[in-house]
Amino acid sequence: MQMEGLLKEISTLKKSQVGELVEKRSLEFKKAGKGSDEEIFGELCFCILTANFNAEKTMAISEKLGRDFIILPKEELAVKLRGLGHRFPNTRAGYICEARRHKNSVRKVLEKNDGKKAREWLAENVKGLGYKEGSHFLRNAGFGDVSIIDFHIIDLLARFGLHKKTKTLTRKKYLEIEEILENLARKSNIDLGRLDLYLWYMETGKVLK
Repeated sequence: MQMEGLLKEISTLKKSQVGELVEKRSLEFKKAGKGSDEEIFGELCFCILTANFNAEKTMAISEKLGRDFIILPKEELAVKLRGLGHRFPNTRAGYICEARRHKNSVRKVLEKNDGKKAREWLAENVKGLGYKEGSHFLRNAGFGDVSIIDFHIIDLLARFGLHKKTKTLTRKKYLEIEEILENLARKSNIDLGRLDLYLWYMETGKVLK
């Protein structure tokens, strides 16, 4: 019964202006995944910065930094991040500078067109990207087979009786919740990337990247 309630809300949104915006955003993601190595790396840095921080503020910061993600030494990047109001300037600057050595490898991972394998590679090789952030990056690069799971999504699932609230999100728990979302996506006739946009809208009233 609870699943049916959530499916109904998603179906209503699909037929609204929100549905049009979700489709537009999904096309933008697919286009972004075919961008240059520099553009793809910029998206990777965006996702590193969003961890435990506000997505809209991160978008503004990313737009102002541009090529600084690639060229600035760690200390200078940290200073800029601090000046732009990021919550974790030193740690994130360190992660971004370490990630530069993978700048030319990320495209090869994306070209395999397997989001789950790509996420494993990202989680193992790119410091600062766990399952959630890795999934976020992949979704923003056009992949529709991974879920971005945070406590907003868990709270929503709990409200509909689909999963209990949890204070920790282990790899095992992440994959368990992802199975629930995969089932929800199948029943809604959409992919996981679009599903995330709908669920995020239900929680925040916004459709962001």
